[in-house]
Amino acid sequence: MSGHEYRVLSSQQQFHGVIFDVVTDQVTMPGGASARRDYTRHLGAAAVVALDDDGRVTLVRQYRHAVRAHLYELPAGLSDVRGESGVRTAQRELAEEVDLTAAQWNLLVEVHTSPGFSDELVRVFLARRLSPVADADRHVRRDEEADLTVHHVPLDEAVAMVFRGEITNGVTAVGLLAAARARDLDWTPLRPAS
Repeated sequence: MSGHEYRVLSSQQQFHGVIFDVVTDQVTMPGGASARRDYTRHLGAAAVVALDDDGRVTLVRQYRHAVRAHLYELPAGLSDVRGESGVRTAQRELAEEVDLTAAQWNLLVEVHTSPGFSDELVRVFLARRLSPVADADRHVRRDEEADLTVHHVPLDEAVAMVFRGEITNGVTAVGLLAAARARDLDWTPLRPAS
């Protein structure tokens, strides 16, 4: 560690959006100079590795406009409900996106998605002992979610999809690899969800 304290001398919001803000900070650098650093301030999110009793994970295939493609992803969503815990966000997203609930929840990993330009932190949870949401309680999907498809894939095949370049979403890749590793270690590194 260099011991340098990176102090923010000034901060200016350049853009305010629904999901993120763009901010420019003037930050002290080693040697006495300062530099501008642009970044997004993000709400944060939660993602779910939903693992069924047959060892399959639930993936969604959803359109992502920024990359102009349909991507395989874990069920996930924004931490956009005030006061909602990470596990509650994960539970809500699992029910809304793939019509599932889970009786067992563990925090698997936390991922800074792009720390070079964003403070976004995604908490990835492992959900087990799955059951379907009752038909009357199912969420009505809109916009891109109305087009998403749900896939149940053996965990080892999902990991192989990462290495074949078929899964390119970073949070999904990290979550699947962590789930496979945790399974191989008999789940011992898992932390309780909170």
